[in-house]
Amino acid sequence: MKEYKSFQQIEHDLKILKLQQQIDEEQLKLSINDTKAAFSPVSLIAGSLGAIVQKAVVIKAVNKILGIKKVKVKNIDEKN
Repeated sequence: MKEYKSFQQIEHDLKILKLQQQIDEEQLKLSINDTKAAFSPVSLIAGSLGAIVQKAVVIKAVNKILGIKKVKVKNIDEKN
C-alpha cells in the first residue's frame, strides 16, 4: 500500500485515477460502437458476400492450378 506524505500527493493520484477512469469509459464506448457496427445487417451481408466471393476465387484458382475440370453427368433417361 502506498503511503502519502501530503494531501497534494493524494489529490494528484486521485486526478490520475479519474483520468484513467474517463479513458476506460471512452474505450468501452468505442468498443460498443465497433461491436454494433460489426453486427449491423449491412456489415453482416457484406462480410458474407465477401467470404463467398473469396472462396469462389480460391476454388477457381486451385482448380486451374491442378487442372481440375467440371464433369458433365448424363441422365440415365437421356438417349445417346
